[in-house]
Amino acid sequence: MLEALITSKTRIKLLMKFFLNTNSESYLRNLETEFGDSTNGIRLELNKFEHAGLLKSEQKGNKKFFKANTTHPLFPEIHSLLIKHIGFDRIIDEIVDNIGDLKKVYVVGDFARGIDSNIIDLVFVGDNINKNYLLKLVGKAESLIKRKIRYLLLTCSEIHAFLSKKNGTEYILLWESEA
Repeated sequence: MLEALITSKTRIKLLMKFFLNTNSESYLRNLETEFGDSTNGIRLELNKFEHAGLLKSEQKGNKKFFKANTTHPLFPEIHSLLIKHIGFDRIIDEIVDNIGDLKKVYVVGDFARGIDSNIIDLVFVGDNINKNYLLKLVGKAESLIKRKIRYLLLTCSEIHAFLSKKNGTEYILLWESEA
């Protein structure tokens, strides 16, 4: 869907990198290695995003680091569009009802780092989660979004230790119970 609206593959990669996880930041040479694209193509897109105010930059030593400008009026819309493009919204909608005492859902792995992948890694946090129901719903969600879903179930007491081993760019809170 996104490829029909945005024809530049580099632009899509940059959107995924910076607008899925607001903690994500990177510099040109690192993006070249990560994307496998030429520095010139990446530089042009970074400059367009920065000129439009969608990205902020900061000089650290001899490297110019880029990060999403979360105060830009279009940031929430772009973030929401990417969430829908990946299918996170449908995964959560399919799973939340009748699953048990679900408290939070995190995305980890490649997507949390802003890298598009055919595999979505999720962490479900809660107590007394119906594993059979979850397995059935994950299968349905996979067929809806055409991506493989790997998941981990953790209790509320286990999640803190799990997240403490990761930095802020390695996980994204997708959903949290209002109760």
